[in-house]
Amino acid sequence: MTKVVMSWSGGKDSCVALDELLRSPDHEVVGLITTVTRDYDRISIHGVRRILLAQQAEALGLPLHEVFIPAECSNDAYEAAMAEALARYCEAGCITVAFGDLFLADIRAYRDALMARNGMATLYPVWGRDTRTFVERFEDTGFRAVISCVDLDRLDASFAGRFIDRALLADLPPGVDPCGENGEFHSFVFDGPCFTRPVPIVPGASVTRGRFCFRDLLPAA
Repeated sequence: MTKVVMSWSGGKDSCVALDELLRSPDHEVVGLITTVTRDYDRISIHGVRRILLAQQAEALGLPLHEVFIPAECSNDAYEAAMAEALARYCEAGCITVAFGDLFLADIRAYRDALMARNGMATLYPVWGRDTRTFVERFEDTGFRAVISCVDLDRLDASFAGRFIDRALLADLPPGVDPCGENGEFHSFVFDGPCFTRPVPIVPGASVTRGRFCFRDLLPAA
């Protein structure tokens, strides 16, 4: 059985990839690894509070390794922080990192090269799947997620805070990927078949930073 650490954003793609690994007899998921922006105390890019990240990991029953990076983090700083974190997994006998990427070949090539430099292999459990079908199956399987961030160059701010379901698919403008794989939006999963319990959340205020609109999510309890 191959030990795997899941590159974890808290969003739907990584969650479905994790769910498949947890069901696989060939893999043992030893934990989640997440980059956190130190200045904001939130999941990088997705903008979700650390307390919700911690509750999510607890509901999944998996250890969480947070990799702290500064705001406006340089690529060199990011790679150095990741190298330090990955070294711990290598020492513990885990040399495979799983990602939830769906189709961006340039991102996959970057991840492959970075992991290889750190003695790690890569795994892409949901690679190549049709993104509209992905969202439909996501809803049908019982996962529940909310959009935490939108790129205002591609989507209206009103999409921040919406649930990921068929109603969302119907309202997305032409050219926007159903999974937001091109960076149109990011999400937070708060329930699903691999959760021992839902992560209770309530919507907070919307905040705009540059071209991104973040919908704050607050712990409900």
